[in-house]
Amino acid sequence: MISDDPQAVRRIVNRLRRARGQLDGVINAIENEAPCRDVVTQLSAVTSALDRAGFAIISTAMRECLSEDAKPSDAESSGAEVAEASSDASSAKESPTRTGDAKLTTAELEKLFLMLA
Repeated sequence: MISDDPQAVRRIVNRLRRARGQLDGVINAIENEAPCRDVVTQLSAVTSALDRAGFAIISTAMRECLSEDAKPSDAESSGAEVAEASSDASSAKESPTRTGDAKLTTAELEKLFLMLA
Protein backbone atom coordinates (compact mmCIF):
# COMPACT_ATOMS: atom_id res chain seq x y z
CA MET A 1 0.00 0.00 0.00
CA ILE A 2 1.57 3.30 -1.03
CA SER A 3 -0.11 5.26 1.76
CA ASP A 4 2.50 3.77 4.11
CA ASP A 5 5.05 6.10 2.50
CA PRO A 6 3.86 9.74 2.70
CA GLN A 7 6.74 11.01 0.55
CA ALA A 8 5.90 8.53 -2.21
CA VAL A 9 2.24 9.54 -2.04
CA ARG A 10 3.20 13.22 -2.34
CA ARG A 11 5.43 12.54 -5.37
CA ILE A 12 2.77 10.43 -7.08
CA VAL A 13 0.00 12.95 -6.43
CA ASN A 14 2.24 15.72 -7.81
CA ARG A 15 2.84 13.67 -10.97
CA LEU A 16 -0.87 13.08 -11.39
CA ARG A 17 -1.66 16.77 -10.87
CA ARG A 18 0.94 17.61 -13.51
CA ALA A 19 -0.70 15.11 -15.86
CA ARG A 20 -4.10 16.67 -15.17
CA GLY A 21 -2.70 20.08 -16.07
CA GLN A 22 -1.19 18.69 -19.26
CA LEU A 23 -4.50 17.03 -20.14
CA ASP A 24 -6.23 20.39 -19.69
CA GLY A 25 -3.63 21.75 -22.12
CA VAL A 26 -4.56 19.07 -24.68
CA ILE A 27 -8.25 19.87 -24.34
CA ASN A 28 -7.61 23.60 -24.70
CA ALA A 29 -5.37 23.01 -27.71
CA ILE A 30 -8.08 20.97 -29.44
CA GLU A 31 -10.81 23.47 -28.56
CA ASN A 32 -8.67 26.31 -29.90
CA GLU A 33 -7.79 24.35 -33.04
CA ALA A 34 -4.08 24.32 -32.29
CA PRO A 35 -1.78 22.71 -34.84
CA CYS A 36 -1.70 18.91 -34.77
CA ARG A 37 1.95 18.92 -33.74
CA ASP A 38 1.16 20.93 -30.59
CA VAL A 39 -1.75 18.66 -29.67
CA VAL A 40 0.27 15.48 -30.13
CA THR A 41 3.24 16.90 -28.22
CA GLN A 42 1.00 17.81 -25.28
CA LEU A 43 -0.76 14.43 -25.46
CA SER A 44 2.61 12.70 -25.36
CA ALA A 45 3.47 14.64 -22.21
CA VAL A 46 0.21 13.48 -20.58
CA THR A 47 0.91 9.86 -21.48
CA SER A 48 4.44 10.08 -20.11
CA ALA A 49 3.27 11.67 -16.85
CA LEU A 50 0.65 8.96 -16.33
CA ASP A 51 3.17 6.21 -17.11
CA ARG A 52 5.62 7.67 -14.62
CA ALA A 53 2.92 7.85 -11.95
CA GLY A 54 2.01 4.22 -12.62
CA PHE A 55 5.62 3.10 -12.42
CA ALA A 56 6.06 5.07 -9.18
CA ILE A 57 3.04 3.33 -7.67
CA ILE A 58 4.30 -0.10 -8.69
CA SER A 59 7.88 0.55 -7.60
CA THR A 60 6.64 1.72 -4.20
CA ALA A 61 4.59 -1.46 -3.84
CA MET A 62 7.61 -3.53 -4.88
CA ARG A 63 9.82 -1.85 -2.28
CA GLU A 64 7.21 -2.54 0.38
CA CYS A 65 6.97 -6.19 -0.67
CA LEU A 66 10.74 -6.53 -0.55
CA SER A 67 10.93 -4.91 2.86
CA GLU A 68 8.14 -7.20 4.11
CA ASP A 69 10.00 -10.23 2.75
CA ALA A 70 13.20 -9.08 4.45
CA LYS A 71 11.58 -8.87 7.89
CA PRO A 72 12.58 -11.78 10.11
CA SER A 73 9.75 -14.19 10.74
CA ASP A 74 8.31 -14.44 14.21
CA ALA A 75 9.65 -17.68 15.65
CA GLU A 76 6.74 -17.80 18.07
CA SER A 77 3.99 -17.81 15.43
CA SER A 78 1.13 -20.09 16.31
CA GLY A 79 0.06 -22.86 13.97
CA ALA A 80 -3.16 -20.95 13.24
CA GLU A 81 -1.20 -17.89 12.06
CA VAL A 82 0.94 -20.04 9.79
CA ALA A 83 -2.17 -21.75 8.37
CA GLU A 84 -3.81 -18.36 7.80
CA ALA A 85 -0.74 -17.03 5.97
CA SER A 86 -0.65 -20.15 3.81
CA SER A 87 -4.35 -19.75 3.02
CA ASP A 88 -3.82 -16.08 2.10
CA ALA A 89 -0.94 -17.00 -0.21
CA SER A 90 -2.93 -19.66 -2.03
CA SER A 91 -5.96 -17.38 -2.44
CA ALA A 92 -3.65 -14.67 -3.84
CA LYS A 93 -2.51 -17.11 -6.51
CA GLU A 94 -6.11 -17.94 -7.37
CA SER A 95 -7.22 -14.30 -7.46
CA PRO A 96 -4.57 -12.20 -9.23
CA THR A 97 -6.77 -9.09 -9.34
CA ARG A 98 -7.35 -8.64 -5.60
CA THR A 99 -7.78 -5.05 -4.49
CA GLY A 100 -8.09 -3.13 -1.25
CA ASP A 101 -5.72 -3.36 1.68
CA ALA A 102 -4.34 -6.80 0.73
CA LYS A 103 -0.63 -6.96 -0.03
CA LEU A 104 0.20 -7.47 -3.68
CA THR A 105 1.87 -10.68 -4.69
CA THR A 106 4.93 -10.69 -6.94
CA ALA A 107 2.77 -12.03 -9.78
CA GLU A 108 0.27 -9.19 -9.30
CA LEU A 109 3.08 -6.61 -9.34
CA GLU A 110 4.49 -8.12 -12.52
CA LYS A 111 1.06 -8.04 -14.15
CA LEU A 112 0.55 -4.39 -13.18
CA PHE A 113 4.02 -3.48 -14.42
CA LEU A 114 3.38 -5.14 -17.78
CA MET A 115 0.07 -3.32 -18.12
CA LEU A 116 2.06 -0.07 -18.20
CA ALA A 117 4.68 -1.31 -20.64
